[in-house]
Amino acid sequence: MNLSLYIAKRYIFSRKRHQVINIISGVAVAGVALATVAMVCTLSVFNGFQGVVAKQFTAMDPDVKVTVVQGKSFDKNSAAVAQVAALPSVSAVSFSVEDVAMVQYGGRQVMATIKGVDESFCRMSGFGDILYGNGELILYDGINSYAIMGAELMQQLNCGVYFTTPLEVFAPNRKGKVNLTIPASNFKRAKLLSSGLVFMLNQPKYDAGYIITSDIFAREIFRRGGSEVTSMDIKVRDGEDIDEVKENVASILGEGFVVQDRYEQQRDIYKVMQVEKLISYIFLSFILLVACFNIIGSLSMLIIEKRDNMNTLRSLGADTSVISNIFVFEGCIISAAGAVSGVILGLLFCLLQQQFGFISMGGGDDFVVSSYPVEVEFADVALVFVTVLAVGFMAVWLPVKALTKRFI
Repeated sequence: MNLSLYIAKRYIFSRKRHQVINIISGVAVAGVALATVAMVCTLSVFNGFQGVVAKQFTAMDPDVKVTVVQGKSFDKNSAAVAQVAALPSVSAVSFSVEDVAMVQYGGRQVMATIKGVDESFCRMSGFGDILYGNGELILYDGINSYAIMGAELMQQLNCGVYFTTPLEVFAPNRKGKVNLTIPASNFKRAKLLSSGLVFMLNQPKYDAGYIITSDIFAREIFRRGGSEVTSMDIKVRDGEDIDEVKENVASILGEGFVVQDRYEQQRDIYKVMQVEKLISYIFLSFILLVACFNIIGSLSMLIIEKRDNMNTLRSLGADTSVISNIFVFEGCIISAAGAVSGVILGLLFCLLQQQFGFISMGGGDDFVVSSYPVEVEFADVALVFVTVLAVGFMAVWLPVKALTKRFI
């Protein structure tokens, strides 16, 4: 066994002439443990919020989405698309026709995204879980098309869930010359009836800007052919690796298509969350560094107390590096004790929060979740543990080297 490590472990548990050394060491372990608990819990809460956001977007954002690089539409009957739909890892496929149009109701006009979906959309997504109202989930009855709009968009139009007057939708003609003498002839006009339902995702992008209707209506208003679609939504079978499925789809379709998983579809939101998580990690690392200063105080007093023992070791042939390593190992042991206890307490705290949610968000029903969501990831726990050990080592190495040279 390493001599320095052996003596350091003996010093940890041995009696000291000055009891305050043991007290300071205990405070140091407690400080490191508390900082470790804060890091584990904070990173787990960020993971929890990311999971909540992912669940919210499940109803609108598929596991994998396919769009084109240039233009807006592609042929859903192509051989490559059929090959993708036939993959064993693909559970279901839905095609959408999506574009921006002007919507008018009662003299109020707003720009909205009209998303026309086929029958597979409702079956493969959780769209039914975000619907509100007493209407029927119907988009086309063979004659008329029906609208399911976002809750905020409904408020902007002031139409209510059940609107008696149809929504008027105006979309510019994709082809032909612009007629300046008769401006109305430059637009395709169609009407949508009320389904008696609205959806709410608590995300302005969708709640204030989307109307879900049938693909038949979208093709008519945007003048798309019978096989023209703007996107293909893919549901991956349970247990399959989404990244692997995405790579297979991209290799089949080629460079002319953009293949995105759910996180890439909401890149901006997830990027902001990752940046916030990184900043929190950096700030908590600085707090951990401050907590490690207690270790330096404990080691300083221990070096002074054990000066005679160190001089004896020097007389027996131990060089300065062996002696200084004793106290470096001592500091690392204190850091490791704080890291282990902090990780255990942090995981226990996260487990209790998952089960009982005793720390609430506050604000009543204004939030999607009533308590702080927690999701523990092994990579984050490992990162915290390594960070504590690294910061603890860096915090004691230079001071211990300087103190041993001065006092011994």
